[in-house]
Amino acid sequence: MTERSEQAATFERCMSVGGIAVFPADTVYGLACDAGNAGDAIRRLYALKRRPLDKPSAVMFFDLDTALGALPELGDRTRGALQRLLPGQVSVLLANPERRFPLACGSDPSTLGVRVPVVPSLAGVRWPVLQSSANLAGGAEARTLHEVPESLRAQADMVIDGGELPGTPSTVIDLREYERERGWSIVRAGAVSEDDVDAALRAQYHFDAATYDDEIRAEVAGYAVLHEQLELASGEGAERVLDLGTGTGETARRLLERHPGAKLVGVDESGGMLAIARERLPGDRVSLLVGRLEDPLPEGPFDLIASALAVHHLSAAEKRRLFARVHVALGAGGRFVLADVIVPVNPADATVPLTAGFDRPDTLSDLLVMLAEAGFEASVSWSDRDLAVLVGQVPA
Repeated sequence: MTERSEQAATFERCMSVGGIAVFPADTVYGLACDAGNAGDAIRRLYALKRRPLDKPSAVMFFDLDTALGALPELGDRTRGALQRLLPGQVSVLLANPERRFPLACGSDPSTLGVRVPVVPSLAGVRWPVLQSSANLAGGAEARTLHEVPESLRAQADMVIDGGELPGTPSTVIDLREYERERGWSIVRAGAVSEDDVDAALRAQYHFDAATYDDEIRAEVAGYAVLHEQLELASGEGAERVLDLGTGTGETARRLLERHPGAKLVGVDESGGMLAIARERLPGDRVSLLVGRLEDPLPEGPFDLIASALAVHHLSAAEKRRLFARVHVALGAGGRFVLADVIVPVNPADATVPLTAGFDRPDTLSDLLVMLAEAGFEASVSWSDRDLAVLVGQVPA
C-alpha cells in the first residue's frame, strides 16, 4: 500500500469516527468532517471556524461517480453539466428537492453546494465530507498549511500538509435552473474562468451559427446523403410539417421542396441558427420558433414531423418522452422521420465525433423499441455505419 493510499484510508477513518481534518484541496486548505454526521462533528467544525450554523458549506466528494450516486434525483442535463465541469476547481449550487445533507445547507435546505476536487493524496476516498475553508470566519484563505490558523491546526484530529496550493478559491456556479432552463450564473469568480465555464455549460452551442454548415459537413461525412434519405423517407403530399431542431434550415429547405404544398413549423433552441434559417426559407410558408426538444410541441395535427441530427442530444428517457409527444402531434396516417447519429454494431463504424455528456446516441434496435413503445409502426428506411433514417408511421 502506497503512502498516498494510506493517507486516504486514514482520512476516511477520521471521518468515520466524527473527526475533523485540515487537508489540501486543489485550491486552498480546507476543513472537513463527515457530511452525514448527526451534527456533533459539524457543529464542532462550525464552532472552530466561529461560523454561524445557518451559513451553508459544500459537500465534497473525491470521486465524481460517488457524487452522482449520492444524488440520484439529478436530471440528465445537470448530470451532463457536472460531467463536463468536474472534477475540478469549481463549486456548484444544485437544487436539492430531497433535502439531502441538510446540515451542510445552512438556512436553505433546498440548495446544496457540491465540490469534487482533484486531490491525488486523497484519491479513492469514498466518504462525502462537509467542507469549508480552513480559516476563521471572514479570514483569508490559506495557501499553505502555515497560513491555517494555529487554533484550527491544534484542535483538528488530522492535519495533512499538501505543500503550497494555488491559493485561488473555487469558482462557484449556480446550476439550480440548469435542468429546466439551462440557466446558470457565476456566484463567485475563482480559479476557473467564466469563459471556461461557458464553454462547458453551453456545449450545445459548440457550433457557431455563422459557420455551422461548413463545420457540420466536415464533421459528418454523410451529411448530404443523410438528408437525401430523409427526403425520400418523408413521402409525398404533406401539407403541415414540423421540423424539430431546424438549425440553419437545411432540413426545412429540402422538405419544402419535396412537399410543394406544405407549410412548415421549425423549432430550434438557438435563436442565432433560426436567424440564418429565416433568411434562407420562404417566409410565407414557414414559422420558426425558439424552443427545446424537451418542451411541449407546437399544436398539431401535423402530417409529417422530421428531425435531423438533433434527437441524439437527448437521453434515452427524454427520447421516449419526445416520441410520445410526436405521436400525439401527428394525425392519423402521419409520419415521423428521424435522421440521426446512432451507435453502430461495429465500433469501428463510429465516424462522427461525439462530445461526452452532450451527444448521447442509441442503437438502431433501441430506437425502434422506443418508437414502438410510443405507438408507432417503426422501421429503418436507411442506415450506413453510424448514421440512419428511421420512420415511425401512425396507423391511418
